[in-house]
Amino acid sequence: MNTGQNKLELFADNAQTVKKDFFWHMASAKRLAALLYAQEGKPIDCEAIQYCHALIKRNTGVFSTFRGNMAICMAALLSLSPNPQERLAETLKVYDLLKGAKFHAADYLVVAAYQIAAQSDASGYENVVKRARDFYDAIKTRHFFLTGADDYIFAAMLGLTDLDVEAGAEHIERLYNRLKDEFWSNNSVQTLAQVLAFGNSDESVTDRVLVLRDALRAQKIKLDKTYTLPVLGVLALLPADIDTIVRDVDAAQSTLRAKKGFGPLSVYKEELLLFAASIVAGDYTERARDGVLAATLSTSIANLIIAQQVAMVVMVSAVSSAASTATHN
Repeated sequence: MNTGQNKLELFADNAQTVKKDFFWHMASAKRLAALLYAQEGKPIDCEAIQYCHALIKRNTGVFSTFRGNMAICMAALLSLSPNPQERLAETLKVYDLLKGAKFHAADYLVVAAYQIAAQSDASGYENVVKRARDFYDAIKTRHFFLTGADDYIFAAMLGLTDLDVEAGAEHIERLYNRLKDEFWSNNSVQTLAQVLAFGNSDESVTDRVLVLRDALRAQKIKLDKTYTLPVLGVLALLPADIDTIVRDVDAAQSTLRAKKGFGPLSVYKEELLLFAASIVAGDYTERARDGVLAATLSTSIANLIIAQQVAMVVMVSAVSSAASTATHN
């Protein structure tokens, strides 16, 4: 059994295990926790997650964003770190710095703070936060109505790079302009452009994105929807031929769909595709760590996948809240 197949099996098992715990938390958030463990090649440790969840509660206020939709995901991330208590303290420190830089409280900001805390030294927090703000402002200047809280994670990731702010923002803009007429959601195209910018590739990468989209469509796999489009960019950055990527994504989604708890009534198609593509991408980056893909790109792709899963969780939460409100009116 190959690594990708192992991770699919592990993810499915993890999802069933975590389903029994954290009763009040959203199913999609629990599946993300299951995925985080599977990507590390580990069976999910619900006790460790519960410990970290209690840690979050002890260190944050009742109305803290850390206790919102991302609580279970943050607890999972913390439980996978060497020192959860120290990592949480660092994340809270970065979160305050981000708030001080006039980023607004949001689920996305919680994850952005974690990324900065996990990938930079304490001495560099202020510089990364400043760069994140500068990137966010540079992108918002170009697309005022498209840029919002869902860009916080990407702004943080850009802040962690050594890209020049203005040159980076211009590169993202060029990528956006080449792709905006090819897809329905301009907001998702902006995210896709940010994803591609991490690959340090030139504008020709957009041709590969479109070829991959068409090859996937030929197999009735639509990764060009609102919440999956950025993952199309992740796949386009992989050092593999198009046919192989398409075959592997197709096989991964078929494997997952056949698993208990992943039927059409439990997991809708976009989310299933996001999981399948995430595991395929993670498998490639792991195998290529000493080859074509640098470790930094491997880390970026892992974070990009988390960012898209977070967007999915936030979207599902918004839909659930709207449905609940409608039911009670």
